[in-house]
Amino acid sequence: MTTSINVNSGSASAEQQNASTSQAAGAGTHPGFRQPESVVPGVTPGEILESNEPDRNKVRMRDMWEYQKDHMNLVSPLNRRKFTILVVGTGLSGGAAAAALGELGYKVQVFTYHDAPRRAHSIAAQGGVNSARGKKVDNDGAYRHTKDTVKGGDYRCRESDCWRLAIESVRVIDHMNAIGAPFAREYGGTLATRSFGGVQVSRTYYTRGQTGQQLQLSTASALQRQIHLGNVEIFTHNDLMDLIITEEDGKKACRGIVTRNLITGEITPFTGHAVILATGGYGNVYHKTTLAKNSNASAMMRAYERGAYLASPCFVQFHPTGLPVNAKWQAKTTLMSESLRNDGRIWTPKEKGDDRDPKDIPEEERDYFLERRYPAFGNLVPRDVASRAISQQLNAGYGVGPLHNSAYLDFSDAIERLGEDTIRERYSNLFEMYEDSTGANPYHEPMRIAPTVHFTMGGLWTDFNEMTSIDGLFAAGECSWTYHGANRLGANSLLSASVDGWFTLPFTIPNYLANHLGEEVLSLEAPEVAEAVTRTQDHIESLMRIQAVEPHGPEYFHEQLGDLLYEFCGVSRTVEGLQEGIKRIRALRDDCWRNLHIPGNPNDMNQTLEAALRLVDYINLGELMCIDALDRDESCGAHYRMDHLTDDGEAKRDDDNWCFVSAWEPAGDGEFIRHAEPLHFDSIPLMARNYK
Repeated sequence: MTTSINVNSGSASAEQQNASTSQAAGAGTHPGFRQPESVVPGVTPGEILESNEPDRNKVRMRDMWEYQKDHMNLVSPLNRRKFTILVVGTGLSGGAAAAALGELGYKVQVFTYHDAPRRAHSIAAQGGVNSARGKKVDNDGAYRHTKDTVKGGDYRCRESDCWRLAIESVRVIDHMNAIGAPFAREYGGTLATRSFGGVQVSRTYYTRGQTGQQLQLSTASALQRQIHLGNVEIFTHNDLMDLIITEEDGKKACRGIVTRNLITGEITPFTGHAVILATGGYGNVYHKTTLAKNSNASAMMRAYERGAYLASPCFVQFHPTGLPVNAKWQAKTTLMSESLRNDGRIWTPKEKGDDRDPKDIPEEERDYFLERRYPAFGNLVPRDVASRAISQQLNAGYGVGPLHNSAYLDFSDAIERLGEDTIRERYSNLFEMYEDSTGANPYHEPMRIAPTVHFTMGGLWTDFNEMTSIDGLFAAGECSWTYHGANRLGANSLLSASVDGWFTLPFTIPNYLANHLGEEVLSLEAPEVAEAVTRTQDHIESLMRIQAVEPHGPEYFHEQLGDLLYEFCGVSRTVEGLQEGIKRIRALRDDCWRNLHIPGNPNDMNQTLEAALRLVDYINLGELMCIDALDRDESCGAHYRMDHLTDDGEAKRDDDNWCFVSAWEPAGDGEFIRHAEPLHFDSIPLMARNYK
């Protein structure tokens, strides 16, 4: 990892950079910290990682981002066209970074597997975007936003990152409003807000239930402007296949990418001075999720295979208000926005197997279990807490619906109190989506909801400047490990992607490039380029050559993988279950490489080949997720281990041994190295979460 900033001298020497990841240097910065040994066969503790924050002895975490910006290296406007930046992904983080860097004068090339940047998955987010602007006079501010984020993440996030998130949130709302996002407004014209889970203030700005859509469209418009001006060149239908890596004195640097055109099958290398991965989360490893079917983990996994550490992959968020699976043929689940929990009440019957019409179940026979268990927050507890509570109700036999796999989300009280017109004004598109999906009218009967995979808090490990453990390779948005720890607060996703793209990378990328002025991009004739292209071709050919004895397509294996992960690495986890999950995933991998069948040829549009390439990465990722979950011998946030519970059944952290980020590196077949970044808190001291 490169130390981009030295608070004493302004920039680090090469010797300092090389020493920053050493165990000795890490031990000096984190006295008394020692990684625990792993109970998992094949896992070896590795190095102590540095976050590259400013010196904690000199700068408070709340001030680190401003200090960092003040001491960053700059690139003169006259020199910016000398640098080429490759951006992979056109969602909120990637699209914003490409637009901002293009506006600043850098030569930017941006890549997407979609036919247009506006199709990126950020467009599907619903509920809102947080900002600590404090306009409600309800005692909100940057401190409370940071505290809610750190607490919501169960103290497994980097506090200094969370301060940046809260501080820049004000600029995000003002900027997105300026470039066209039509935020809801109060009668007097001020921007409207509502509350989300895990907070006791109103800081979520929204555009009905289409906030992601409007933020993405605004960002895509800004990106298209830069494309029109010639500052950004876009490559559509291009899927990232590999990274071009150079190595000097044992230090890796990312110098480009290799893509495959999804229409023609053409494999093409591109080189640049820096690469940004903004390719979204990996939730589709579970097969049935709220994500678009094309969302995948392959870019992240390719970076992991080339030496970029993968942080906390077992931290997966199950959204409490997804639509339940009603049939085996169902391709995916559907998200119902968290904003619905502002007015909807979650309940199940008090009697098991009660199949009466919900309108016929009297009030005294209903269990509003979130309000009962968490009276201070009620239905607005954080997502991990709500999902666990719902799952416990369902597993105990109180589920409703044809498969008894759901709970009710009931708006009858709100409609009676506020009127149907008010509820329609707030949630009309969400209610329409529910009725289109189920045929039921939520104005007249409760919605049926169940926890489903939605967001991934894990991702590529990055330092404070959002650079991975490979020089010149940056990660942003959901594919990176940032901000959210072991559980993400609702409406912090759109915010974090926007902060990364608009207000972080435009500072940190120039800081990195300033030390590379005068360097040419890597020649396309370089051996490292040829090696990356050959790796891509060989990987594709190895899949096409499989002579299946019992042929099956990628979907067959992916569905099995998803079932294994839901069972063994789902809302709750056990040691025995995780061990069994690892064993069965490895067996599934063997079966896949024996019996995977891909018709057609690779030199053309071949969607089965696309799915197969992603499947291989999903299987490898699923194994690592179970390894990470078995290795982390505690409960925290969405990582709920049944052998680590409080007396009242809540997640029980082990701060003495596990208050660090696990950053994984592959070390051969069934072998893994677990690096660690110790976590420190100064303004938000460690404490047990309590939402009661």
